[in-house]
Amino acid sequence: MEPAVVHVHNVSKRYGRLTALSGVGFSIRPGEILGLIGPNGSGKTTLFECVAGVLPADSGRVVVNDHRVALRDRHSLLFYLPDAIQPWASQTVRWSLDYALRYFGGRAELRDELVRRFSLESFLESSIGTLSKGQRKRALLAFGLLMPQPILLADEPFDGLDLRQTREAAAALREHAFGSRTLFLSIHQIADAARICDRFVLLSAGRVCGEGTLDELAALAAARAGQQHLRDLEEVFLALT
Repeated sequence: MEPAVVHVHNVSKRYGRLTALSGVGFSIRPGEILGLIGPNGSGKTTLFECVAGVLPADSGRVVVNDHRVALRDRHSLLFYLPDAIQPWASQTVRWSLDYALRYFGGRAELRDELVRRFSLESFLESSIGTLSKGQRKRALLAFGLLMPQPILLADEPFDGLDLRQTREAAAALREHAFGSRTLFLSIHQIADAARICDRFVLLSAGRVCGEGTLDELAALAAARAGQQHLRDLEEVFLALT
């Protein structure tokens, strides 16, 4: 296995009496697709915001090569793509992609390929605010993959996509996960996660219940609860949470 590029240690976040995250820790390895799996309300979005530096955590740290990464420096390492955002609503999809390349120093060599892979040609001249949920999601995924940061955090990347679009988007994301690009995806639908992710972080009620490949998690379920012969991610998740 590749050595971990990022270690997340002991991240906690409270909102008054509500504990959203409690001592969360895991690793992100170079070139992998890591899936953050958990039900609604488990803390997935809060975790992404804390790791990306959008939301200050009450405790915890992000470490790369034994060096702690300050909040102000995480933008050079991580790009966070939230769910259900609508940036530059009055601007066209073409303008947004070109802006990403000019302003953020994006990966210009990928532009035309991503337009094709996410089938954006038919609405390149449409304003982002006029797009359907699925169209906007595809445009934003292309935008995220154009970003120069080595790690892309995408919250619910398949929300709003139909089955065919989900599979096409998953294939596009898979093609762009390699040594210099790592994807960390928060996914509500476990079946979607099982198709695309290399490893998984299982989150329930703000706590990590397991981290690893499907085989590693199945072995963990067997060790913890005597659950034998589990090879389905849904069954493994239920056994560990």
